[in-house]
This record gives sequence, structure tokens and C-alpha cells, in this order.
Amino acid sequence: MCPTDTSVHRVIFSLGSNVGDRLALLEKACDFLAEAFGNLRLSQLYETEPVGCPVGAPEYLNACVEAYTTKSPETVLAICAEIEQELGRIRTGEYGAPRTCDVDIIIYDELRLQTEKLTLPHPRAHQREFVLRPLCDLDASLRLPGQTRTVEELLAQLPQERPSVHPFDL
Repeated sequence: MCPTDTSVHRVIFSLGSNVGDRLALLEKACDFLAEAFGNLRLSQLYETEPVGCPVGAPEYLNACVEAYTTKSPETVLAICAEIEQELGRIRTGEYGAPRTCDVDIIIYDELRLQTEKLTLPHPRAHQREFVLRPLCDLDASLRLPGQTRTVEELLAQLPQERPSVHPFDL
């Protein structure tokens, strides 16, 4: 699909895993995303200290993925949920519980949306280094809908004292 076609929408996902073979799970998530959306563009992988998780939770592997689609935001969300389920994610209701794979929609074009099931852009993306750093890999000049600063500027403004995020070497 051509990114200049107005019926095609830019979607950026954030992927995370901190249970099991994290790398294999993220690779499989990318395989599923490629099946659903075609060509993908991937950020570097990052290893991340858990944020808002129970004490002793294992570190995450995180990345961002860019795709283009003609699918609606709700359909994209349903695909994300299917991928998470296929990869063994169990939703316990506990915030920050360890997970095999998390597939979040960060942006869908410039859309700002808030429904019972979906908020776009992701409501905390602008505050999280584990999202902003891989977003910078994809497009440092990107402005999240509703933000006046680029993701690179948002990253530079994060507090000095924050969870560790560092490149993961394969």
C-alpha cells in the first residue's frame, strides 16, 4: 500500500514482552502484524526496566512498528487483541502484570479518539521512554496528535530519574 493514498492510514504500534522468550514473542508479533498489514518498518529493540509493574517483574523488550492500512481503528484494535491472545497473553485485570506480549496502538494517522475500548493517541505514550525512544528510530520529527513537541523533544524533556531503557543487542 502506498503511504500517499488518502484511504491508507499510518499506524504505529508499541510492542512489549517480559515473560518467556521475549525476542521470539516480539518476532512472532511482527509476523502476525506483517500478515495483517503487509510491509512493516521496525525500530531497534530496547530492554526496559518495568514501569508500574509489581516488584520483581522481569525487564521488558520493547519496540515500535510502523504499518499502513485501510482498516478502521476498531479493526486494528481487534487484530492487536487477537495477536496478544495468540501469543498467550492472559489479562488478569492487575495493572502492570507481566505479559507474554503487549501490542498497543500508539497512533492512527492524526486521529484523536476516545471510546470505551480505544484511546488515540495512546494516552501515556508522550511520557514513556520505552515508547518515545523507539518512536524516534522511526520518525524523530513525529508529533503525536495533541502534542506540540516532536517525539525527540518529548524524549529530551523526560525527567532525569526514570526507568532504564537501553538498546538490546541481538
